[in-house]
Amino acid sequence: MKNNLVGGLEDRQVKYLGSTHEGKKHDKKICDEEGPRFPDGVELYRDSGFQGHELANVTVHQPKKRPRNGRLSADDQEANRLHSSIRVIIEHIISGIKRCRVVKDVFRNTKEGYDDVVIELACGLHNYRSYCRNQSY
Repeated sequence: MKNNLVGGLEDRQVKYLGSTHEGKKHDKKICDEEGPRFPDGVELYRDSGFQGHELANVTVHQPKKRPRNGRLSADDQEANRLHSSIRVIIEHIISGIKRCRVVKDVFRNTKEGYDDVVIELACGLHNYRSYCRNQSY
């Protein structure tokens, strides 16, 4: 099972969670079907699984692929390194969600819609944990 999600870099919380799809479905196809919308002027960092998907009024940052039988320039390598350091924050959000083991283990409940409810609860618990960490008592 897989979901598309958008996380905030400052507060490390889940801002958008897409519906649950089978794992063999491509990320770009899921994004095309769901059609998430973003406010104007947003900067979006995403991985290379979304190549070819364009959004209006959004600045998209994506790693540059190495050309076939070629090399990336030093500037492109540095841009990819910066993108990777930002991408780590999103990976930490994903691992925070997967602390709820029901999300990462095999989900055996076959009732309709339960897989969406489980991932929503896991994202809500992650957001609550990150909110409590950022509060100064």
